[in-house]
Amino acid sequence: MPAKPYAGLKVLDFTRVLAGPYCTMLLGDLGADVVKVELPGTGDPLRLQGPPFHAGDGLTFLACNRNKRSLALDLKSAEGIALARRLAREADVLVENFRPGVMARLGLDYASLAADAPRLVYASISGYGSEGPDSRSGAFDLTIQAMGGYMSLTGDEAGGPIKLGTSAIDLAAGMHCEVAIAAALLQRLQTGTGQHVETSLLESQVALLVDTAVDYFRTGKVPGRRGAASTHAAPCKAFRTRDGAWLVIDAAQDDHFMALLAIVGRTSMQRDPRFSSGTARFGHQAELYALLEPRIAAFDLAALAFALREAGVPHAPVHDIGQALEHCHATHRDMVTSSAGVGGTALPQVASAVSYSAFDIGSGWTAPPSVGQHSAEVLAEWLGMSAADIDTLTSIALNGDPRT
Repeated sequence: MPAKPYAGLKVLDFTRVLAGPYCTMLLGDLGADVVKVELPGTGDPLRLQGPPFHAGDGLTFLACNRNKRSLALDLKSAEGIALARRLAREADVLVENFRPGVMARLGLDYASLAADAPRLVYASISGYGSEGPDSRSGAFDLTIQAMGGYMSLTGDEAGGPIKLGTSAIDLAAGMHCEVAIAAALLQRLQTGTGQHVETSLLESQVALLVDTAVDYFRTGKVPGRRGAASTHAAPCKAFRTRDGAWLVIDAAQDDHFMALLAIVGRTSMQRDPRFSSGTARFGHQAELYALLEPRIAAFDLAALAFALREAGVPHAPVHDIGQALEHCHATHRDMVTSSAGVGGTALPQVASAVSYSAFDIGSGWTAPPSVGQHSAEVLAEWLGMSAADIDTLTSIALNGDPRT
């Protein structure tokens, strides 16, 4: 089977917490040699976030740092900065997610490195971008959900702002950055030179409003919270069943709507002009749901789901995370995997969302590293340093300068 597409690609990873590490994990999944540069001793702050912990590291850290090697490097020392610059000259890709200005103060920004590393693809992720009124402000996933409008869209109509159930904005920024790196590498094949690519949590979140912002641009009306109902179609929402479960039904298309009415015994609604088209149904949602909800509530989830499946009406039970991960379809599609774990214990984790016919993306995956686990081997492989050279640096550049 062919090697993975990023095999041999050297990635110098100055990221921490979630957005950046998720980006570099995606690169590592595809075969890149990802070297995670960490603060000696404590490493990535996400290692300390918990409980729960496993082998001393927070599980969130372990979830987004597979397929990497760790290099402990003290960026407060001149020796550490010099080593970082040497490593950057050997790298194909550098990824960082410090607050704008930090890498420039260290002399590790793109402008400082590009002259000696013209082929370097340099990727930056920040909260608000490198320029603008809020560029120097700190940001996390939740603050961006607030700033970018997501919390105004999430929750019940009469309720207060609700955050998304996951750190979706961090993960989206990581994915956007990975796509940008792939594009820059492809362009490097054409031009022979690298470039600086940049995204931010805010820009990633706003980009995800692509289907919501268009309504605002067209009408000038600010969309609000709709709970578990669609903002564009009806009937399309979560319904409560007799056994207390929740079932999402999307019967907005005419044929699906007719089938739903037959199942719940409301065929008389087929002749009601209020429900004769998708536009009409969306304009009369209160009446529509008042008629449908009692009929749907007379069914147990399993019986109704079976009838909808037989009729070809899109639907899905509202699962908790355990049900989602253990569902037979998730198992069939290998959505959950495990690889060699920290301390020899394999930890289950979500798999790649993409499969490839030419190679097995899950093969050869390695466990998240301990802090500085690979310092010596990385310096030997990337820089050709001898054991004696590495020993000379150990007291300052690799373990932290005792003078600071």
